[in-house]
Amino acid sequence: MSEEKINKKLFQDRKRTNILANPEQRLITYLVPRIPSWISSDGLTAIGLFGSLMIMGSFLLAEYVHINYLLLGIVGFFVQWFGDSLDGRIAFYRNKSRKWYGFALDIVMDWVSTVFIGLGYVFYAPGDFKYLGFTLVALYGWAMIISQLRYRITDKYTIDAGLLGPTEIRVIISAVLALEVFIPGSINYSVLGICIILFFINLGDTKKLLDLGDIKDAEEKAAKLKEGQEA
Repeated sequence: MSEEKINKKLFQDRKRTNILANPEQRLITYLVPRIPSWISSDGLTAIGLFGSLMIMGSFLLAEYVHINYLLLGIVGFFVQWFGDSLDGRIAFYRNKSRKWYGFALDIVMDWVSTVFIGLGYVFYAPGDFKYLGFTLVALYGWAMIISQLRYRITDKYTIDAGLLGPTEIRVIISAVLALEVFIPGSINYSVLGICIILFFINLGDTKKLLDLGDIKDAEEKAAKLKEGQEA
């Protein structure tokens, strides 16, 4: 599998800039032909959502049963990645893609999944740290809005913020969960750090988005002026 060639056709609808893009696309290229025919694209979306429920459940079990259940969240992140990463790719592979249906479903499920994960952390976190769960969900929502507006302005869809994408975020949070099992309480400061970093990433991306808006406005004004001169 390490020498698996990337099937470029599976990823032609979006530009990826994340660190793990190459190995991730190789793995997806390997997995897609091996998905049983009875598992549909929507079925994979449901699997991804189940992974998010597993993550929320891991927080609840860690709070009310034993902290080691946080490790279940790592499995949940893999299940979530599996469903979320393969649902659209399997549709492309089987020539059954529904661009706007898939786009809408993907965005809605991403948001629902984020809320589940944030809610799980709220149940687990002590005292005022619970507010970090809300903050993380809000910051991720901000990042989602930026990606949709960027798509509207440029007509090019990307889900990455520079070198970081959803997969890298899953890996980072999985590491945070593992660290919390060995150093209880560390997750609160890790989440605080993630929120701070995400805030500045969003701030920078917002500035870039506004610059793109300025360029688009100038292009449209120039086009209208040219039409008026030719009329």
